Amino acid sequence: MRMSDTPVTVAIDCSIATLTLNRPAAGNTVNQALADALLDAAILCDNDPAIRCVILTGNGKLFCGGGNISAFDAAGDQVPAFLSRLAGTLHMAVSRLLRMQKPLLVAVNGPAAGAGLSLAISGDVVIAAQSAHFIAAYGSVGLTPDGGMSWLLPRHVGLRRAQEIILTNRKVTADEAAAIGMVTRTVADDDFAAEVAKTARMLADGPTGAIAGARALLLESASSPLEAQLERETRSIAAAGGSGECREGVAAFLGRRKPDFSGDA
Repeated sequence: MRMSDTPVTVAIDCSIATLTLNRPAAGNTVNQALADALLDAAILCDNDPAIRCVILTGNGKLFCGGGNISAFDAAGDQVPAFLSRLAGTLHMAVSRLLRMQKPLLVAVNGPAAGAGLSLAISGDVVIAAQSAHFIAAYGSVGLTPDGGMSWLLPRHVGLRRAQEIILTNRKVTADEAAAIGMVTRTVADDDFAAEVAKTARMLADGPTGAIAGARALLLESASSPLEAQLERETRSIAAAGGSGECREGVAAFLGRRKPDFSGDA
């Protein structure tokens, strides 16, 4: 398969892995091949200790246009089985990306709809180009959300806003998305690539072990009783305290220098 035919490309440079949704002629819509490739890429990133930060972005004018509706039509009366496999594969990829032991930076290079919106808001840091916009889109084709939208969106923007965005299918601009917490920040299109690269480098140079621990705590926080979460925090900070990262961080603080977390944690 030529690189141009690969539905998700993976490029690794200086400890940063860039996963690019690569069906630009189809708006990077999610078909089974793309879902399979995204899962493979997520597993690779999860298991490679040399990777310290993962970027997820899209090739072309769109970040991701959601599901491939023409494939739904082609499935005929087998749509339930078709969607079960497609969503199930996508969800395994999302779970890996959310639970891997390194930060996820989503670079929303253009419009995101349906499952594309779900992927767009899955990052620890989400940078959107000014030209991007977001729409849930499921209701317009008689479907319900997938890709984690019903879990992620209320956590980011609150239940009331999530209800409106999902049930009315209204378009959310990049600026509004930043204002309501759907994305971390919006940057001008001309500055987008440089801002993504700078942020990825900052994350990759950070204490990835501590970041992994914080990611895990945040995933548990919404459904965890206070005392259970306090116990998790106790165990997590105690474990982190015995790491090389902590020793380096403390030494750098006391020595009034910038810490170097590139060594073993």
